[in-house]
Amino acid sequence: MEHKPPTAAIESANNRHDLPFHDETDFRDADRGFIAALSPCVIRAADGRVVWDNDAYSFLGGPAPSSVHPSLWRQSTLAAKQGLYEVVPGIYQVRGFDLSNITFVEGDTGVIVIDPLVSTEVAAAALALYRTHRGGERPVVAVIYTHSHVDHFGGVLGVTSQAEVDAGAVAVLAPEHFIEHAVQENVYAGPAMTRRATYMYGTLLPRGPHGQVGCGLGQAPSTGEVAVIVPTVDIRETGEKHTVDGVEIEFQMAPGTEAPAEMHFYFPRFRALCMAENATHNLHNLLTLRGALVRDPHAWSGYLTEAIDAFAERADVVFASHHWPTWGRDNIVEFLSLQRDMYAYLHDQTLRLLNRGFTGVEIAEMFRMPPALERAWHTHGYYGSVSHNVKAVYQRYMGWFDGNPGRLWPHPPEALAPRYVDAMGGIDRVVELAQAAFDSGDFRWAATLLDHAIFTDAGHTPARALYADTLEQLAYGAENAVWRNFFLSGATELRGGNFGTAVTAASMSMAKQLTAEQIFDSLALRVDGPRSWDLDMAIDITFADSATNYRLALRNGVLIYRKVAADPATATVTVKPDSKFRLLLVAMGDFSSPGLQMSGDPTALQTFLGVLDEPDQNFNIVTP
Repeated sequence: MEHKPPTAAIESANNRHDLPFHDETDFRDADRGFIAALSPCVIRAADGRVVWDNDAYSFLGGPAPSSVHPSLWRQSTLAAKQGLYEVVPGIYQVRGFDLSNITFVEGDTGVIVIDPLVSTEVAAAALALYRTHRGGERPVVAVIYTHSHVDHFGGVLGVTSQAEVDAGAVAVLAPEHFIEHAVQENVYAGPAMTRRATYMYGTLLPRGPHGQVGCGLGQAPSTGEVAVIVPTVDIRETGEKHTVDGVEIEFQMAPGTEAPAEMHFYFPRFRALCMAENATHNLHNLLTLRGALVRDPHAWSGYLTEAIDAFAERADVVFASHHWPTWGRDNIVEFLSLQRDMYAYLHDQTLRLLNRGFTGVEIAEMFRMPPALERAWHTHGYYGSVSHNVKAVYQRYMGWFDGNPGRLWPHPPEALAPRYVDAMGGIDRVVELAQAAFDSGDFRWAATLLDHAIFTDAGHTPARALYADTLEQLAYGAENAVWRNFFLSGATELRGGNFGTAVTAASMSMAKQLTAEQIFDSLALRVDGPRSWDLDMAIDITFADSATNYRLALRNGVLIYRKVAADPATATVTVKPDSKFRLLLVAMGDFSSPGLQMSGDPTALQTFLGVLDEPDQNFNIVTP
């Protein structure tokens, strides 16, 4: 990929900072308890494909180059540290094998695994590293999912198996509603989220000082096999206690925070508190740039206060599903309190200002964090940002519309851009204005102008080239890792074309966990309304294992379903046990899928499938 050097404006901006680089505490904490690294730290799938390469980040360390914000360079250097670490005697983490951490808690006879990473291969490699240096053949006796995001459960088959869980040899603990949220996020809006996630994580970008340097929360997600095992124990109440392999665990529920289903927990034996992903060494997202439901910072801060009150006096260490631990009672209270204050301040001050009539965009530009939060490294916006989090709070309360009637019904970009370009004197004039903005260091204005140019004529070579250069400069100046990745991904596609989506959202393992209702919902989301306006039909779906029959009715472009007694319908599909997920294969046109029996009018089912839309896994983002 072609790289341009940072401009003088970016170099100057990256040198203008008042950051406490003299504070080496994070480096000491990130190295504390180090036992061994994996060398080389390159993990492959069974077919030889590389699913994780931490050695690609060997360029990190030392002074920051001018092409990376120095604060982000520091964060990435810390997050790239890999190996097995002792948190306290009896609790061990493998860090740097994925976007997230995997934690091993030693019980009386076996080991409890917390958050088995994104994929099977990296989780298996982490378990092997632990056993080499600590556990021997100590068996896995339990798995705990802290919350419902894929980097905290997807590698479960690397540490246990469905057969071991079914036999009762391994318990799987998770917060209430875990499986519901885990499958929904990866199915309903999965294609759009994964396409945007490819930009957000910079998955397909080259690693290096001019490319991807990390994600702030970690370095990148692994790209191996993703699976899920349904929990055997649902944690439902704060204060709930369970003893696993002799280890008592005290739970605190924290739903609607960083994930819809999330929990914290405390180990009295080890005086150790796990905060899941609600207190990490960065400002997190209230609305992740890949897309999600807007999170609740008010509840988030409240649960952090509750954790301080419930556990801080009893804890010698706090650890999380990302980054490195914090030791010492005073440090723990300070860390959790600043994290709490950060989310509370974002919430309260955004509400204060929106109630004075400011819009989300306006608030984001005028918003300033308190000095104490600016001084702390762990409150910096490496993953979330003040700018997009403020807009998320505004969206949570006020929606997308800012109240100005002139913005109530704007043209979409493809229609708006040519009007702007014409008003400014044509596309060549727009590029000329953008070049002037670029030369003056006003890259935000240059990007705005060039966005209109590209949505007027995507093939205009000077506009594409200057737009790519502009996004690249914005990337070089970004402290936020995912902003950097978005800018660089846009520049890459402008220069080389659409690079597609790095991974798919739903695995076969996850598809197997869909309820019948979730399968029908996923089909309803794919109905092409205009093409099916004139259809009025019904199909019965009967599940043989439960003798449950659903009537699917398609009318007015809407697919609805309800449980009804079996009755001759236009067509009937009988689903044998363990074959629910095969309905998804049928929906993709695989009529020979085993485990299904069809009767009645075969053309009815084909007619129905004929109006299902196919998601576009590789839709354009930076171009029309």
